[in-house]
Amino acid sequence: MIEKLKDLKEKFERLTEEIADPAVIADMPRWQKLVKEHSDLAPIIEKYNELIKCQNDMHDAQDLMQIESDKDMIEMLEEEYQNAKAGISRCEEELKLLLLPKDENDEKNVIIEIRAGAGGDEAGLFGAELKRLYELFASKHRFQVEELDGNYSEGGGVKEVSFMVKGKGAYAKFKFESGVHRVQRVPETESQGRVHTSTATVAVLPEATNVEIEINEKDLEIDTYRSGGAGGQHVNKTESAIRITHKPTGIVVACQDERSQIKNREKAMNWLKAKLYDFYQSQADKEYADKRKNQVGTGDRSEKIRTYNFPQNRVTDHRINMTLYSLENFMNGDIDEMIEALQVAEQQRLLAASEE
Repeated sequence: MIEKLKDLKEKFERLTEEIADPAVIADMPRWQKLVKEHSDLAPIIEKYNELIKCQNDMHDAQDLMQIESDKDMIEMLEEEYQNAKAGISRCEEELKLLLLPKDENDEKNVIIEIRAGAGGDEAGLFGAELKRLYELFASKHRFQVEELDGNYSEGGGVKEVSFMVKGKGAYAKFKFESGVHRVQRVPETESQGRVHTSTATVAVLPEATNVEIEINEKDLEIDTYRSGGAGGQHVNKTESAIRITHKPTGIVVACQDERSQIKNREKAMNWLKAKLYDFYQSQADKEYADKRKNQVGTGDRSEKIRTYNFPQNRVTDHRINMTLYSLENFMNGDIDEMIEALQVAEQQRLLAASEE
């Protein structure tokens, strides 16, 4: 690890010089790329410098103890030695985390798809509550939410809905939500007080850029239609809604959020790119099935990841065996504790893998 840190410090110093070079600044795309590399390395180098200082402080205290005769001074040096030693251990553990491979998608916007599963109307109502949960969580972190397409039941439930969450780091916050969510509660229509079990499926996709996915127009079938909705002044009387089918994969996306056909087409294309990115990435992951199986939960969408038990006021994440007895707060978007625990579990998994 130390050799790797030395190499990274040399690279950091080289980048510091390059981004101050007028010739590099004149090449804006290159300069922006180097600035990002420099910014990504900065926390690692700062922690590495702290490690070096702790090591020097420990050695200095150790050397002085060898020649010091005053008892009080020796006690003070011993304390400094122990503090520096503890600092070394802490810095080394923090550096292990900082050196873990970064998910290249973490900083991106995210597209979330929610579909009602087993359980009829109750599943649709639960899907709508999940959407509200994510909207409140997004608002808490100052992310922007834009609905792409929605198919709702008359009772306010969700058959399927898709929306984008925009903001730096959105994918990192939502990526562990992919999978089957199970709810256990007494529906309002249940006269005998029996607890019913229903499910909703959540898919989480990082927004793909033009560089990552190239789409041949010949592979697309594009249809226009009138937007649906609740009625009244918001129903679009022109064919502004867009449905795009990617013929090679059969993937279909539809967007009716905007009144402009051009804007709906742009949103639909971005969504299609995200789905194609996920599709091709999933195909590649099949070659690494064991690795996929060990992931905390960014993989198989058929996996039951969480249970929301209303009678007992608890929510349990089955991937990390974590239970919180504050379901009402959780449904109001207060899910940071669960998300942070999932992030820690993923870090621990990556650490274990790096030490094998």
